[in-house]
Amino acid sequence: MENRKILLIEDNPEMRENTAEILELANYNVVTAKNGKEGLQLATQNKPDLIICDIMMPELDGYGVLHMLGKDERTSTIPFVFLTAKAEKQDYRKGMTMGADDYLTKPYDDIELLNVVEMRLKKSERLKKQFDRSPEGFDQFIEEARSFDLISKLTEDKKVKLLRKKDTIYTEGSSPSNVYFLRKGKVKAYKSNDNGKEYITDLYGEGDFFGYLDLLQGEPYRDTAISLEQSEVAIIPKEDFFNLLQGNREVSSKFIKMLSNEIKEREERLLQLAYNSVRKRVSQALIMLVKHYQDDQSKPFSMSITREDIASLVGTATETVIRTLSDFKDERLIDIKGSLITILNYDKLVKMRN
Repeated sequence: MENRKILLIEDNPEMRENTAEILELANYNVVTAKNGKEGLQLATQNKPDLIICDIMMPELDGYGVLHMLGKDERTSTIPFVFLTAKAEKQDYRKGMTMGADDYLTKPYDDIELLNVVEMRLKKSERLKKQFDRSPEGFDQFIEEARSFDLISKLTEDKKVKLLRKKDTIYTEGSSPSNVYFLRKGKVKAYKSNDNGKEYITDLYGEGDFFGYLDLLQGEPYRDTAISLEQSEVAIIPKEDFFNLLQGNREVSSKFIKMLSNEIKEREERLLQLAYNSVRKRVSQALIMLVKHYQDDQSKPFSMSITREDIASLVGTATETVIRTLSDFKDERLIDIKGSLITILNYDKLVKMRN
């Protein structure tokens, strides 16, 4: 942990100097601020690895500092430890609800201080890792998340649902009550028009979270999710999910990035539906299948999928998809055996899309 940068915000000169000295003797690089406003400026300028902040300060108290840091994406994920002369539960709950990672109650000794700093830096570093998109990676991610106090119950009695092909997970118009993690298998989400015609809005593979977009917006599900094959889904109740987001800013940052990527992908697909030819849209649908269900695009990819599902991805008639796939087969871009489609030339499909 040598040379990790810590921002210390403390209005009491003696307490500030003593705490900084302890941290510097432990080989931390310490930046100090004498009030909350100065601390905010230094946090943006220095991008510390950890912030230690007193609660009771003039001009801007510790709660205000934490609130402002959380609104800025440059500082929103920095681990935050409160210093307080009070040990009252209501102060503890307020800070943790706002996203603080830990508390130190004055007076504290050097061992208490260094233990809290080291523990929070280690936990923050572990949560920054990119976990494998697999059941094992999910369990690893959750195990790291469980080390934070407010989300320790996230995976207790976690329910795993075994799905057969075409089993429904949730339906369009129903109220969200869970977030789902796909441990195994494949799932599609789709919308239906008044005539019963489907349009696939998303595809999910092993390692994907889904069902959280509508839950975050507090709206009924805008699509229906069903399994494309035998699958396993871990079910996270919405109360535990919100505790996950509110209990630690590192975890909430991960979901914000996932949410941003999902919205961006949907917007791009809508543009393609509006302006691209059917041939380009079919190639895009095949590329989408590869990206969702195979990590290494250099290897041959095969998947059993109905022509109706491809038509729902493309937004066209099934007969049109059948003709286009036949053309792709003649051009040796793909091979077709019943419902099984094998990608023979992925690079050409990518070039066709552009």
